[in-house]
Amino acid sequence: MSLIPSEAVKIEVNGATVDFFELVKNTSSTYYFDTSKCGPPDPMVNAMSGLKLIKNTNNTLVMINHKAPGGLFAKLEADIAHSAENVDGGLVKITFSNVNAGIDSDLTQTACH
Repeated sequence: MSLIPSEAVKIEVNGATVDFFELVKNTSSTYYFDTSKCGPPDPMVNAMSGLKLIKNTNNTLVMINHKAPGGLFAKLEADIAHSAENVDGGLVKITFSNVNAGIDSDLTQTACH
């Protein structure tokens, strides 16, 4: 069972090493990617690539991973909100959204440490 909606459309994302998908509803997009079968540094690399899609927008990003990415959370400033939810199969679904906080997360740092 995929946690990415079947109606989402595959898109190209600069710097990504996994497939990304976009689901447009009304005037906002939700981007999805799954790194649950990837090892470091792929989850971080893809998260940073995906976060660039939502920076300064009303769009959201959904990451499916094998665990909550604590190293990624530590790199985010107050301009990127995130919530994690345990889902079937022992996976974690992390939803990221942009927050207008006047702060700017550095999305170029893709190392896990």
